[in-house]
Amino acid sequence: MSEERPNNSILVKRLLLTVAGMFAFGFALVPLYDVFCEVTGFNGRTSNEAATYEMVEVDESRTIRVQFLTRNAQGIPWKFEPSIKEVRIHPGETKVVNFLAANPTGSDMVAQAIPSVAPAEASLYLNKVECFCFNQQPLAANSDTEMPMQFYVDPDIPDHITTFTLSYTLYDMTANTSAEQLSQLLKTE
Repeated sequence: MSEERPNNSILVKRLLLTVAGMFAFGFALVPLYDVFCEVTGFNGRTSNEAATYEMVEVDESRTIRVQFLTRNAQGIPWKFEPSIKEVRIHPGETKVVNFLAANPTGSDMVAQAIPSVAPAEASLYLNKVECFCFNQQPLAANSDTEMPMQFYVDPDIPDHITTFTLSYTLYDMTANTSAEQLSQLLKTE
């Protein structure tokens, strides 16, 4: 009586294909998540492209309260704050809010502001026509600046959203900028 040993090569091949598929799916998750967030507004992400303001009828029967928060990421010594803490806006109306930045250091620096909106659903209806967050912001040593953000709220914003918060986190990008680039950025400022 001889016992036949099962051939495990097919099982091993299937397991290796499964592992490779899971590994590939793991790499694809980040870009897929970014696309999902951009399409749905999930996670409060806003568009990094300027919206074009099209003349729409302003809905004066509704008022939306927009609050502004700022914070600095670890390691950036700038003073960064909105000129006002909140505005009230009618859907379809444009507003400009200035943000103030000051570089108290003795070095020229470059920063980038990353926006987010809470509740996340509101990010689908916030349209930034002009924003300092679209580009890196250079600031010379011991200087300050006003950075405008022009926006409007889409009139299709759901009735249950009466207040939302737009927050910006400021990151130091100086280490990622060459001395030549920094000099050029400061000249065009």
